[in-house]
Amino acid sequence: MENVILVIHLILALGLIGIVLLQRSEGGGLGMGGGGGGAVTGRQAATAMTKLTWLLAVAFLATSITLTVLAASDSAGGSVVDSVPEGEAVLPSVPSGESLLPPSTGDQPLTPPRSE
Repeated sequence: MENVILVIHLILALGLIGIVLLQRSEGGGLGMGGGGGGAVTGRQAATAMTKLTWLLAVAFLATSITLTVLAASDSAGGSVVDSVPEGEAVLPSVPSGESLLPPSTGDQPLTPPRSE
């Protein structure tokens, strides 16, 4: 159930991004005001795009709230820290400085000499 709602949520997010990018810039922020033309006038197209944007936004918010409620019900009121048994060390032990050094090979060089 949660996966289905998540997929719908992602599709709505992509649709919302697409519909916002398709809308005409009224402030001329990018200088791409856009010319009109076609069977639909500018005002009718803006109204249809606005309605579709609102529809996608409301559906996106509804799926967001649904996913939040589902995640909260699955959490069972516990924390990850509560799952650590008492008395166990939470942090790993720090190794000594000698164990961090590479093994010594005696007097031999680390790389073989070049043959020319």
